[in-house]
Amino acid sequence: MEIKEILQYLPHRYPFLLIDRVLELEPGKSIVAIKNVAINEPFFQGHFPEKPIMPGVMILEAMAQAAAILSYKTLNLSRSDNLLYYFVGIDNARFKKPVIPGDQLVLDVTMLRTVRGIGKFTALARVGDVVVTAAELLCTIRAADDA
Repeated sequence: MEIKEILQYLPHRYPFLLIDRVLELEPGKSIVAIKNVAINEPFFQGHFPEKPIMPGVMILEAMAQAAAILSYKTLNLSRSDNLLYYFVGIDNARFKKPVIPGDQLVLDVTMLRTVRGIGKFTALARVGDVVVTAAELLCTIRAADDA
């Protein structure tokens, strides 16, 4: 999935769009997406200018955006359906290695289950073969008017 199609599913835009490409997607099961980490990302101006490191919350957000695409594709929905995807919980988040400019994050997100409209996912972020972040995500889709 290229960027034009990604934009049909995610409401995010620069500087908060954190998915550059989807490599694999199996609706109802899993997604593999990438985020290219560039030195010109706005958060590097302040985190930390002398030794730039991608903030962990941004890595988690990238994972959630991948989960959103997976959910929209699983439910055959799109951004035009006036829906927004929200975090409702993050469990067992672990940051194992810093992510720096020039890295390419590979985001592996697997759908575990959906109960009462809340989806549970396992998510890994890798740089090469090294896991840099792992977490369990809880997310839900709601009408944008209810936000």
